[in-house]
Amino acid sequence: MFSSIIFTLSVLNFGRSDISDLKDALFFFLLVIDLNKAAILAQLALNSKRQDEVRANIARGMSLLGPSVTLDTLVEILLIGIGSLSGVKRLEILCGYACLGVVVNYVVFMTFYPACLSLVLELSRSSNDKIIMSHGSLLNEEDQKPNPVVERLKLIMIAGLFVVHAHSRWPFRTDDAEEAIDEQVASSVNPGILLTTNRNKTESPPDYRGFFMNWLSVSADNIVILILLVALAIKFIFFEDRGEIARQLRLEEEQRDEEESKQDEEEKKQEKEQDSNSSEEMDRLTRRFAGAMATTLTATTAGSSHRTGPSSKVFAGLVAAPGEDWIEVGAEADVELVDKEVQTEQQQQQVATTTSSTASNSNDDAATSPPRSVDECLAIYRSELGASVLTDAEVIQLVRAKYIQSYQLEKAVGDMERGVGIRRTLLNEAEVCITADLPYRNYDYSKVLGSCCENVIGYVPVPCGIAGPLLVDGELFHVPMATTEGCLVASTNRGSRALMGCGVTSRVVADGMTRGPVVRFPNVVRASEAMAWMQQPENFEKMKSSFDETSRFARLTKIHVRIAGRHLFVRFVARTGDAMGMNMLSKGTEKSLLQVQRLFPDMEILSLSGNFCTDKKPAAVNWIEGRGKSVVCEAVVPGDIVSSVLKTSTQALVDVNMSKNMIGSAVAGSIGGFNAHAANIVTAIFIATGQDPAQNVGSSNCMTLMEPWGSTGEDLYVSCTMPSIEIGTVGGGTGLPAQGACLQMLGVKGANMEHPGQNADKLARIVCATVLAGELSLMAALTAGHLVKSHLRHNR
Repeated sequence: MFSSIIFTLSVLNFGRSDISDLKDALFFFLLVIDLNKAAILAQLALNSKRQDEVRANIARGMSLLGPSVTLDTLVEILLIGIGSLSGVKRLEILCGYACLGVVVNYVVFMTFYPACLSLVLELSRSSNDKIIMSHGSLLNEEDQKPNPVVERLKLIMIAGLFVVHAHSRWPFRTDDAEEAIDEQVASSVNPGILLTTNRNKTESPPDYRGFFMNWLSVSADNIVILILLVALAIKFIFFEDRGEIARQLRLEEEQRDEEESKQDEEEKKQEKEQDSNSSEEMDRLTRRFAGAMATTLTATTAGSSHRTGPSSKVFAGLVAAPGEDWIEVGAEADVELVDKEVQTEQQQQQVATTTSSTASNSNDDAATSPPRSVDECLAIYRSELGASVLTDAEVIQLVRAKYIQSYQLEKAVGDMERGVGIRRTLLNEAEVCITADLPYRNYDYSKVLGSCCENVIGYVPVPCGIAGPLLVDGELFHVPMATTEGCLVASTNRGSRALMGCGVTSRVVADGMTRGPVVRFPNVVRASEAMAWMQQPENFEKMKSSFDETSRFARLTKIHVRIAGRHLFVRFVARTGDAMGMNMLSKGTEKSLLQVQRLFPDMEILSLSGNFCTDKKPAAVNWIEGRGKSVVCEAVVPGDIVSSVLKTSTQALVDVNMSKNMIGSAVAGSIGGFNAHAANIVTAIFIATGQDPAQNVGSSNCMTLMEPWGSTGEDLYVSCTMPSIEIGTVGGGTGLPAQGACLQMLGVKGANMEHPGQNADKLARIVCATVLAGELSLMAALTAGHLVKSHLRHNR
């Protein structure tokens, strides 16, 4: 109703009508609008049990309600139109507005309302991952009954309009009657006038013939009245049964419930048959396995009856010995437990062999049935059913015919995992070898599509180890590291053990993600003027105001401007809360540049990123100015720990660190590479926690310093300075389930609502402290000559 009023105001404004008259017409407008039909359509949509039923139910409701709503609209327009023919100017204006409101309300109900209803339901279901169910039964007869007060008011309004119309065109109001009225008015002023007039006037009988001729004459008024009477007769005779729609919809609902109950019964029967078959198979396997393991259990019990440990637990999980309270699991010795969340295709094939014969037969029938023609499949795809009812072969036909784009398969079929499987089939047919070793099943692709990856064909499981506990600022952390490099987690774990007694102290000394666009001016004069303008504090505040409007968390802190000929490179630096913040920076930078462009219209924005950021490339600006989180951490390792855990001495470590990390990196001309292997730890934590692995380029900038400590110089002081850790706990890959679990392990998952940015700062401190542990362990291995030995033992 609100939308109808707004649209009516827009139409009146477009027609340059007097809006002040609408306040009186609003009464008519509220009376003629019938929210009953809108409620019926909403209930029908809410009764959908699946996502694909929403649009179908709305379309079905419109097909049932459409004729009734159309006829009601026509009758209302004709009834109110009587007032526009009354001859009373004020009433004609109000009725004209009311008629316009009825028309607009009809257009809104037939177009805008069902579209918005479908959109709201789809958004609410996709955001909550739940099916919205309607409360109570659908459309009982009470819901169909109109409001009696409103109906009474409508009848009074119609009667009033008829009275006004009849009175304005009353046939007995002849000229003599009008003269009599005039004489009465005049007599009130001068009584003598009435006396004189009565003497000279002759009486004449009323003209009844004029009365009938007036009603029988063909005029616009009489045509409207005739059409109105016919329309009312049709409505009351043929369309007045208000409960018909409810009964029809209720009947359809009952039929659907019966079908669903039958399907449930059939499924229960199939499950019972499957359970009975599975139980028989399980008993057979258990008996065979028990017989095969009897001798092994006897020998093991006799040879190691005094020993308890993991082996006894394993046998306890396999089969129950007499008199023991063990758990019986009917499984063969060579069958491995399968992780239901992530499993390879080969394991899936093993699991699929244990499914019921009924399901396999139905799948075989669907696979072997010949696909329908492209035209028939296209008609089904464009209908309310969509591609979800098509077989994989039929969907592939539509892809080859260019009716479905390959990158839109997930959206087209309505099943993300099925879409990925169809894409793999297409690529295999195109001779792109995708083997079963690349898994794709049992993965939550809803977190991936539109956020992390496109044209998905599966996922790559990466081993994830854990290092720790690592004591950072008085808090213990077990740090997840996803890597395929042997010895990395073990080495970092040794460094964490060496730091356990002293702990690591860390601080975030700067926070600011950057974006550096490049703009161009006609000449260096204009470029220098713009540079000077941006560097003025009051003008920076104007740019900051525009920048900060684009986000609740992004806050511009400073800008760096560099000139190169007639080009300007502007490096925006901003805090971004718990997000890594590249998207925030891009949005805010664009808004701020547009404001500058209003003052300098000859400024040309060439690129939102001019490599002055600098993102995912080695750059001295990140090493000097910092980017993301600038973190520094330190630890003092006792001398006895250096000798017992790290197997070396403090003096040897300091000497190797100076020669390798300082002098060697300087000889190589390294930028930010004054460390042993910071990128190893940074990348492993980035992959585990859903960061952008490519940003290890700048995030691995690190300077590792070591020096003797204490009065004797036997203790070791070690520090790591990392000025550009680009990290976040929300957005991107941090929303994936496995990566979110790793963030949860560290206690930094998601955004910190009380102190925005605190989770990202904490994760950056953990990264820097873990790098320090890895640096300490690797430098000790190099000093003691253990590097090659450990890699040969573990990697080979």
